[in-house]
Amino acid sequence: MNENNKITNAQRADILIQALPYIQKYNNKIIVIKYGGNAMINEELKAAVMGDMVLLSLIGIKVVLVHGGGPEITEMLGKIGKETKFYNGLRVTDEESAKIVQMVLAGKINKNLVNLLQNIGGKAIGLSGMDGGLIEAKPIDFENLGYVGEITNVNTQPILDVLEMGYIPVVSTVGCDKEGNVYNINADTAAAAIAGSLGAECLISMTDICGILRDKDDPSTLIPLINVSEAPQLMREGIISGGMIPKIECCIEAIRRGVGKVFVMDGRVPHSILIEILTDEGIGTMLI
Repeated sequence: MNENNKITNAQRADILIQALPYIQKYNNKIIVIKYGGNAMINEELKAAVMGDMVLLSLIGIKVVLVHGGGPEITEMLGKIGKETKFYNGLRVTDEESAKIVQMVLAGKINKNLVNLLQNIGGKAIGLSGMDGGLIEAKPIDFENLGYVGEITNVNTQPILDVLEMGYIPVVSTVGCDKEGNVYNINADTAAAAIAGSLGAECLISMTDICGILRDKDDPSTLIPLINVSEAPQLMREGIISGGMIPKIECCIEAIRRGVGKVFVMDGRVPHSILIEILTDEGIGTMLI
């Protein structure tokens, strides 16, 4: 007997009724999901994430998926014999590398995600930050980083048009300037800027940790709720540290831009998006 058959029809009905207040709360609202980490590599987790997004879309929630794809960019650069270098945690991107970034993010990864969503009954359209002037950018530090972009403007109209037609927008994080230069944009930064510009109800940041922990080695020390005003002190105490600092800074920026709340959660847990959105259990850290 499989797990699904162990649930009675009455239990299924009860689960749906318990989700009703959350469905009503988020109905017709925009949520932005920053998709990355292990959930983007593991095929089982990838299928679960796609299923979550299709379900949310079908119950009237406007889902926007924003993705990066660092490991696949590194793999492709390796295939052409190009070494990947980082400076202050960001990928150094020369002109040739920028073309590879565009090819991998806006091409292979974006279209594969669109295909996955459609194969399970969803409706999706792939967009890059270059489409419709969605993400305008300028160099952060051209001398040291090359074509790594800082966002100067987000034009949300392409996303809103896709949502209005009933599709899930799948956005790859490449941007451009008015001269046609292409920029690699950090996915956390892009997701925060897009969520803020859309006035999203919430931003979900999928990571490979279970949230913010007081003790990084003890999952039971998860901090379920953080006010953005508390974040600097947590950074000073070393509770928020390393690679989590820029992620949390992006979350804070999203809140400042008008996003209702931000969830930092473990993308390694199957259906973590549904658990976070449609139950009161909440499995990650919420920033408000």
